[in-house]
Amino acid sequence: MALVLVVVLTALQDPKFLQPGNVSNVARWIGMYGVMSIGQAFVIMTGGIDLSVGSLVGLVGCVLARLIREHGVPVPIAVTLVLAMCASLGWLHGMLITRLRLQPFVVTLCGLFIYRGIARFITGDATQGFGTGYTEFKQLAVGTVVGIPNPFLILLGFAGVASVALNFTVFGRYLLALGRNETAARYSGVPVTRVIVATYILSALGAGVSGVLFALDLNSIQPSGHGNFFELYAIAGAVLGGCSLRGGYGSILGVLLGTAIVRVLYNAINILGIATQLEFAVVGTVILFGALADEVVRRIDERPRGAPT
Repeated sequence: MALVLVVVLTALQDPKFLQPGNVSNVARWIGMYGVMSIGQAFVIMTGGIDLSVGSLVGLVGCVLARLIREHGVPVPIAVTLVLAMCASLGWLHGMLITRLRLQPFVVTLCGLFIYRGIARFITGDATQGFGTGYTEFKQLAVGTVVGIPNPFLILLGFAGVASVALNFTVFGRYLLALGRNETAARYSGVPVTRVIVATYILSALGAGVSGVLFALDLNSIQPSGHGNFFELYAIAGAVLGGCSLRGGYGSILGVLLGTAIVRVLYNAINILGIATQLEFAVVGTVILFGALADEVVRRIDERPRGAPT
């Protein structure tokens, strides 16, 4: 309903909002942001948080461009290597959180700084890109299939697999159970450590896939700024889509809609001529309302049975 409301109000103010070119562009950006939002959602459903997403997107773009342009690594191998790097870093996050009992906020905040620093160091702060070549590879981000942007199709595939994993597998049941009560889940035989580690791997892989798409789409990667604040968009999409910051609740369809609302709002700001400086204010407001809704739900759940609402 919120998404429909935003679309209708914006279209009434400026009909060009619904022009095919603009709709296709919005869908492409929803696809690129949506993949990392789904990965973030898995972490949030455990009651954790991943603040390293944006810096990981920047690191992936820099490493991918250097592997292909500077070292001549074939494209499939280069993509496999950067995704393997992401999975390894996600595994490291999970192990630090589960084995050393560090707070997710601290671990991933350190990742935010470390990965940004590594990206700037290995590139010497020089802009990275793929030049005018690699046209077929770039179609992964800028191409379409029957008019539908490829990133949006990738998002739908990623969302389909994630939805099945969350709703129809033991992993999904374990994930929601430990998000609601980790101690009870542990005593019930749930392999809490493995599940938490898996969610951080998924989050890092989501950031990796998005990082590849963003790098191909922009073709100009600034090591010091590429991916900055992207973790906020991922969190906003997940929270607005119904993922509880307390853990234990969430849906993949909700994350898709939450991401769509954030991107449509941003597009509406541009279409209507509103100052783009308000972008972060919009994201902050979205997260605030998501947190407020989560608190209202918590209080309703905890009130005594039969008590007035």
